[in-house]
This record gives sequence, C-alpha cells and structure tokens, in this order.
Amino acid sequence: MASVNVENLSALSAKHPKPANTFTYGTAGFRMNADLLDSVIFRTGILAALRSKKLDGKVIGCMITASHNPAADNGVKLVDPMGEMLEGSWEAHATALSNAQSDEQLVDYIHSMVSSLKIDLTKPANVIIGRDTRPSGVALVNAFVDGLKVLDAKSTDYGILTTPQLHYITRCLNTAGTPEAYGEPSAEGYYKKLAAAFKTLVDGKTKLSPLTLDCANGVGAPKFQEFLPYLGDSLSVKIVNDDIDNPSKLNLNSGADYVKTGQRAPVGLKLTSQDRCASFDGDADRIVYYYQDEDNTFKLLDGDKIAGLAAMFIIDLVKAAGIDSIKVGVVQTAYANGASTQYLRNTLNVPVSCVPTGVKHLHHEALKYDVGVYFEANGHGTVVFSPSALKTIYSAEGSSPAQAVAIRSLRALSEVINQTVGDAFSDLLLVETILTQRQWSPKVWDQAYTDLPNRLVKVVVQDRSIFKTVDAERKLVEPAGLQDAIDAIVLKFRDGRSFVRPSGTEDVVRVYAEAATRSETDELAHRIGGLVFDFNSQGSGLRPREFI
Repeated sequence: MASVNVENLSALSAKHPKPANTFTYGTAGFRMNADLLDSVIFRTGILAALRSKKLDGKVIGCMITASHNPAADNGVKLVDPMGEMLEGSWEAHATALSNAQSDEQLVDYIHSMVSSLKIDLTKPANVIIGRDTRPSGVALVNAFVDGLKVLDAKSTDYGILTTPQLHYITRCLNTAGTPEAYGEPSAEGYYKKLAAAFKTLVDGKTKLSPLTLDCANGVGAPKFQEFLPYLGDSLSVKIVNDDIDNPSKLNLNSGADYVKTGQRAPVGLKLTSQDRCASFDGDADRIVYYYQDEDNTFKLLDGDKIAGLAAMFIIDLVKAAGIDSIKVGVVQTAYANGASTQYLRNTLNVPVSCVPTGVKHLHHEALKYDVGVYFEANGHGTVVFSPSALKTIYSAEGSSPAQAVAIRSLRALSEVINQTVGDAFSDLLLVETILTQRQWSPKVWDQAYTDLPNRLVKVVVQDRSIFKTVDAERKLVEPAGLQDAIDAIVLKFRDGRSFVRPSGTEDVVRVYAEAATRSETDELAHRIGGLVFDFNSQGSGLRPREFI
C-alpha cells in the first residue's frame, strides 16, 4: 500500500506551523481570525485530497470564506461531489488533522485514515477552489494548495466566487456527461442556467418595480453585477453596499445577518414606503427581504417568510399541473417563528419537520420529501426535488392548456433553484418569480401570517458542554432540572415559547423566546437568560425562586 512521502510533507508543513490553538470543524467548516488559519487551511488541503482519492478521483470543492463574519475573519469548508456539504463523519477527521501537534502525528493520522477508510493513495485527486473578497483569501488559497501537494492532488483555482457558485460548479463537474448533468461548470454556465429559467417563469407577466439589493460590500456585489446582463430586462435591480475595495466595510452594518438580527435596514439604504428590498450576506448564500409600511414601520420577510411563500406557490403549481402524486414538505429549525409553523400546518396543510440547527440537518431531512422546502430563519435555504419528482414533472403531459403552463413552470422552477445549497441569487429569483406571477407587493406577501415577537439573547457560560439537548434542540436534558424551570416560566406568558441551546463555536448559551407581545417576549427572554446565568453561577441545583 502506498504511503505518504514524509520528507515532502515535512517540507511543506514547515511553511505552515501550527499555533497553540485548538480547532473544530463544524457546520460552517473552520472559521476564525484569519491570522490563525494558515496551518488549518494547509491541513484541510490534505483532507480534501484524501476525500477525493476515497471517492475515486471525484471533484471536491473548497471554499475560502467566513460568510457574515467581520472582514478580519476567514474560514474554509469542503464540498462533496454532488455539491452537498462534507459528509458528517469526515468532520472529525478534519478536526483531528488540524490539531495534530507534530508532523509525526500528522503522518500517523493520515495513515490511520488510509487504513481504516481503505483509501488508495495511488488514485487521482481533483479539487477546485473558490474564495470570497477578503484580503486574506489569496494567502490561504496558497496554503490550501500546499496541502494538496502533499498527496499530488490536481487543483483548479476559480478565483472569486460566491459560495453557492462553488457548490454548483462542483456538482456540474461530477455529473458532466451523465443523465444527471447539472449544467456548464463555470460562473457563466451558472448565470445562463438561472437566467433562462427565470425568463421562462416571468414571460408575459407585468414587471415589478425595481428591487433594491444590499450586497453587504461582499462577493455578491461584483457577481450579481456580472449576472445582470444575462437577466436582461426581465428584472430591474438597484445594487447598494457594493464597495469591495474597502475590506473593512464587509458585512459592516449591512447584509442579511445585520438586517435579521437588528430588525432594521442596512446603512446605505434609505427605505421608502412599500419599496421592495433584499440583503445578501458576505458570501451570498443567505437572503432576507424587507420593506417599510405606511406607518414607517420596518417589516422583515426572513427565511420563514420565504419558506411559506415558496411552499404555497409550489403546492399551487403541483395542483394546477394535475400531479397529485408529488407531496411537498417543509423543514425548519427551532428558531422558526411559531406563527410560520402554524401557517404551514394549518393554512397550507403541509407537513413540517423540525431538525437541529445547521444546514446539513435541514438538507438531509428535505431529501425525504418529493419536494422539500427548507430555510433557516436567517435566510439560508433552498428547495430540493427528488429524482422521482423530477422524472414525474418532466414526463407529465397536461390535458389542458392550464396544466401545460403549470408543468412548464414546475420544470423552470427546478432549474432556477440551486438545489445543491442555499443560494441568495437563486432564492432571490425564486421570490421574484412568485411575486411577479402573483403581482404581489411585499405587504401582500407579508399578510400571509403575522410573526410572533421574538428575541434571541446569549448568556456567557463557563462550560457550554454541560448543556445537552434533545427534540431538535428544543428541550434540555442536562443540567437536570433546568428544563422544568424553563417550562414553568413559559407557562406564564401568552403564546410563550422558549428554548435554550449551547453555541457550537463559543462558550455561550443561546436563549430564544417568543410571546404574544414585544414586552412579554423581552421579559420572557430576560427571565430565561437569568435562569441560565444563575444556574451556571451556582454550578449545582436550582433554587426555588428560579421557578417564579
């Protein structure tokens, strides 16, 4: 069996010494201050090569990005052959490689992976690379390529891309020449595919007023500017917050996370009544919409609202097409607003699943439906069509002109949606399609249901690992007694709901609360947060006053 060239590895590893820090690969990959990432990215390159060899030379994607984080941060995540996130079992390998204390430990772990996973090191390895606009990206790409050299992997650097574009290209390369061919593996191929489908969907419809788009001064700005010529006159967009030449502006007081968290418009965008606005995050895989009503009140249309809009539209299209065999389902996390869940179940009569936080959990669950709609409240999500659903849609023949139109729309919808991952460009076109076909303003869309006021706070703790959850992170099983105390408080509030879960990246516990009014919501969040703080301070059982 082939083995690692230790001399080559040592020479390359010496260029990327490991700091004292401990690293963990999570849902977002590795993400932290860019100054700490050099050795991590180098070792992730080794992992990417091993992953490709394990999969007989399939193309693995690498994205250098930190999404909505400040400009000083960066990160890396790997993409599996079909454009999905790295297989969960390999996250532990990524973590172990990044924390190896010496070259000897690094070599030993690589050999243990080769042995246990039966990886043939003589197989080819192929990896593609994309990055966002962060200044640290170029140096980190170089570190990653050094990691690939350890195992003689072939690489192609696609330069600056949105994260979803990297996922798309990965899938295209791996499906080329097969019945599952996904498209032309380039940014241009991506633009052509989405634009053609969108034009089909809005053909003959009255154009909406221009959309104002906040690009968070990130990669979405130049890439959407590239995209606009392909859309032609089918969509009118005014781009703001597009300054990628000033790195300090990235995600600063702008972008989807800022708008969602702060419940306010980004800096650089002046709202006027009924204007339709949207915000991307820094790597363009999240989107939220918003508008200002007649009373100058800010109104957010987040991932929950997008999921409801998409589910409603797809259900109606399936019915209009006469394809009763296709069942639509929606996947949410515990952070979904309770009013959205009630709307989906009671008004749309659609099944709703709840899974732990993290796109990998939502995507996996969505695959269980014929058509699975999944969105996190933060605006990250997409729609996935099962192979059988696509076969049904593409083989259907309408028995009336109306059915034929609906079938054609379903086909185009499956093309305008980036099914590999949440994609702000694709999701924007999905929303614009529905609003155009229905001729709806953002206010009409918003009237589907009224969000319950909600609040998210975090409590700093000494050890987040003692907080253990079940039921899609909605219930605590440890520390003992804390969930009973939370339940007792929640019962005192109208439409009260609250849950507590540990952060996956920092020593804090996140407290989510919602209730009938803003004041009640704030009080509920404060009381549950205080409960967690008091319990953590004591380090032992609860006192009676905490049930009050």
